[in-house]
Amino acid sequence: MRKIKVLLATGTYEMCSILQEIFQTDSQFVIVARTSNAYEARDQIIATKPDIMLLTNDLPRMEGIVFLRKLIPQYPLPTIMLAPPILEEAALEAGAKGYIAVFEQENCKAVLKQVDLCQMAKNIVYQSWTQNQSDSPGTFMGTEPVIAMGASTGGTEAIFQVIKRLKEDMPGIVMVQHMPEGFTELYANRLNNECQVVVKEAKSGDIVRKGQVLLAPGDRHMRLVKINGVYQVECRKGPKVSGHCPSVDALFSSVAQVAGKNAIGVIMTGMGSDGAKGLKEMHDKGAWTIGQDEKTSVVYGMPKVAYELGAVDYQLPLEQIAGRLSQLADKKRKGSKI
Repeated sequence: MRKIKVLLATGTYEMCSILQEIFQTDSQFVIVARTSNAYEARDQIIATKPDIMLLTNDLPRMEGIVFLRKLIPQYPLPTIMLAPPILEEAALEAGAKGYIAVFEQENCKAVLKQVDLCQMAKNIVYQSWTQNQSDSPGTFMGTEPVIAMGASTGGTEAIFQVIKRLKEDMPGIVMVQHMPEGFTELYANRLNNECQVVVKEAKSGDIVRKGQVLLAPGDRHMRLVKINGVYQVECRKGPKVSGHCPSVDALFSSVAQVAGKNAIGVIMTGMGSDGAKGLKEMHDKGAWTIGQDEKTSVVYGMPKVAYELGAVDYQLPLEQIAGRLSQLADKKRKGSKI
């Protein structure tokens, strides 16, 4: 197996020395660059094409967290950040794949030994390599569709009834279920344990992968983006859209703009109208769309408004949605017409 190329971007010589000493104990790694500020790091990323970057926040001229926010949308380099605990949420939201909370350099060695930094780095890089092989940019640029789903009242059980019937080869799914913060992670874990596909609460930078469902966090809007030809999600706090955060309309609208006709939309049981306008945008851009019917909806609100707007191609009972999704996904892959 080829060596893992590491870039160190640290604000102090002492921290650089500690990291260098750790990685030199494992022959799988090679340190390709050591930088002391964000501008040097940027240049070395281009020059050496590292597999992973170790980044601290105490960089001069531009803090590490600011650099990370600027870097990841343009160059999604797997990054482990080392900084005080207060920055963990911001770093992960900015796209860091790993985070190690350190207070002082004096205890840094002990902390890094305890978390097994080398193994953490290997896991992150190997996952990245696997994604790049199975989810190449070409796959996402036309042959592999994106499925977007949204639901509210009654949706937890309705979504489960659909997701449990899907196979591991289904296209990537991005999904909003109206739930409070904290509950979405529990719900994602439940689905993950009981379904064939992988289900996880999404975070910014997650790639839309085959056989995986990304569920919007309970306090953030999730939107689809495309970076270097690869579909990813962006999860950010913001004002309510159509009365909700996360909002189905916010997700569907982004899918319409980013994926266009390379998408399939599904709106299910829920009170109100969130998602209806977004589904109409998807439909008008050439996406194929499904709405749950009145008989099987706990609340026939969101799918009803979508149907009345002309946003629904197929109005189906709950038990037929998974099968139709699989059929439409196969047609999208083959470039067939509806």
